[in-house]
Amino acid sequence: MAERGGAEPAPLTIRPATPADYPEISRISVEAYLGAGYFSSAEHPYMLQIADVAYRAARGTVVVAERGGRIVGSVTVMAHGDGFDQVAREGEVEFRLLVVDPGAQRTGAATALVHDVEARAARQGATAVVLTTGPDWDAAHALYRRLGYERAPERDWPIPGTDVWLPVYLKRL
Repeated sequence: MAERGGAEPAPLTIRPATPADYPEISRISVEAYLGAGYFSSAEHPYMLQIADVAYRAARGTVVVAERGGRIVGSVTVMAHGDGFDQVAREGEVEFRLLVVDPGAQRTGAATALVHDVEARAARQGATAVVLTTGPDWDAAHALYRRLGYERAPERDWPIPGTDVWLPVYLKRL
């Protein structure tokens, strides 16, 4: 897939994040969520959670996509019971906060990160990969469907303290 401007992108490297990566992951996460219009302010309580990469890393595995020595995307992976999972059941792996730097979107980073999650899950002997996404996040829904995920409405997750239910997608391995 060609990068913006038509040139082929440099190869991606997928690797576990280090604490030195956290500020860049935080920046990308906030910019991606705000840029997509998911939230109107970086001060929204959930945006503050999104920006706290150390919190995520203490409860799951944060993985980055790197291109040309620059982090261009990230995802947080956890198994049922890790403490940051929302919808994973026994034997399942869940991912959350899949983000790509707005300047690097549509270059294959999100797909590569999802494939890495699936490979990690398979190595762990998981039976499925699950995720939640925003109810009206159409681009994300299209990505997950394209990658073989199916809606599992019977597992939709209620955000505590709200009347919002997040759609759940599942892919059996």
